[in-house]
Amino acid sequence: MLASLAAAFKLPDLRRRILFVLGMFAVFVVGLHIPVSAIDAEKMRQLSEKGVLSLFDVFSGGAFRRFSIFAMSITPYINASIIFQLLTMAWPRLEQIAKEGESGRRKISQWTRYLTIILALVQAFGLVGILRQMGILQAGVGVQAMGQGLLMALTLTAGTAFLMWLGEQITDQGIGNGVSLIIFAGIMARMPYDLGQTIVYLRSGALGWTQVFWLFAIFVFTIAGIIYVQQAQRKIPIQHAKRVVGNRIYGGGNTFLPLRVNTAGVIPIIFAISVSLFPATIAQFTPLPAKYDALKQGIVDFFQPGGSIPGSVIYFILVVFFTYFYTAVTFNVPEVSDNLKRSGSFVPGIRPGKPTTDYLDRVLTRITLAGALFLGIIALLQYWVPTLTGVKTFSVVGGTSLLIVVGVALETMQQIEAHLVMRHYEGFIK
Repeated sequence: MLASLAAAFKLPDLRRRILFVLGMFAVFVVGLHIPVSAIDAEKMRQLSEKGVLSLFDVFSGGAFRRFSIFAMSITPYINASIIFQLLTMAWPRLEQIAKEGESGRRKISQWTRYLTIILALVQAFGLVGILRQMGILQAGVGVQAMGQGLLMALTLTAGTAFLMWLGEQITDQGIGNGVSLIIFAGIMARMPYDLGQTIVYLRSGALGWTQVFWLFAIFVFTIAGIIYVQQAQRKIPIQHAKRVVGNRIYGGGNTFLPLRVNTAGVIPIIFAISVSLFPATIAQFTPLPAKYDALKQGIVDFFQPGGSIPGSVIYFILVVFFTYFYTAVTFNVPEVSDNLKRSGSFVPGIRPGKPTTDYLDRVLTRITLAGALFLGIIALLQYWVPTLTGVKTFSVVGGTSLLIVVGVALETMQQIEAHLVMRHYEGFIK
């Protein structure tokens, strides 16, 4: 692997791309520490450790906890992309535009950017209002407060827009998917903080070496499991019909159609945690008299994944449901079957048309079940690991963050390997 990495740096184009990505990471880390306004740091830290906000802080690389210009991370862009992806499947006109080639993709990308700004503005004004109501932001009164709130919301929106531009630059001039790499960088940027907190607790005697050992063991086995499932696929054999053109015979070869066990990636977990924590978030931020505090806390505890058995069960079911839902959205079985039929290809022993559609749907349903159960377990690991090990300071072990880190690392490594193989070098994966 080290030899392959050295070979990658010997190639001028590939070296430039890798160094460009590292340079953008440096810009991102600097932005994480540029504050927006004066806040109560202790209250902000406590807020960032609650419910869905803890996961949001992990994705932002600790920017939310610091309330820096990147506090909202690139989440609005991800939401806008998901919305347009779903609309493309549901709206025939948008689907037609998406199939127009490069010009169609440019249109959808431009509309995605516009929607990102709208979502970022709504989220920024909502966030500023909630933090001011909770007494975390040190704001003025009257017109001064309105002006300060407007400036802060615009600054947060500009930070998200800059991250969106940064991700596109990484995709165009670097290597790998820019948006995924920004989320990857955010999660990794928080690791020194988590590691420092763990060392402090270890030195003070609040943690023991046995707990740290079990944490490391779970960390290693979780990474191995994620790699195994992410790379797993069912190969459907495909037979290509022979065609006679003049005196020559074309086609007739055998290939396979790869069906991934985890087609949906990490999206089902993001959807599930947003839905499962929505009632708790509404209850937590709804201003009610003090006599309703017990009711609010009860709602929060009930829907908190890992905090209660009903909350964990609801979360697990939602992950399984959204895994099937997103797989159905991203992998159009009837369209794949129709494309095979048009090209004169078929699955051996299966008639083209509806029988092929039913066969592919049946196979995809079965293997997706394994991927859905795996994602459900990984999603709950984020809440189980601190309870099992007693270490509550290392957020990367288990859960969504580790799944994203490993998935993005694998994807980027495969792209680097593709560049090496094209130039007759050995890749990373033997």
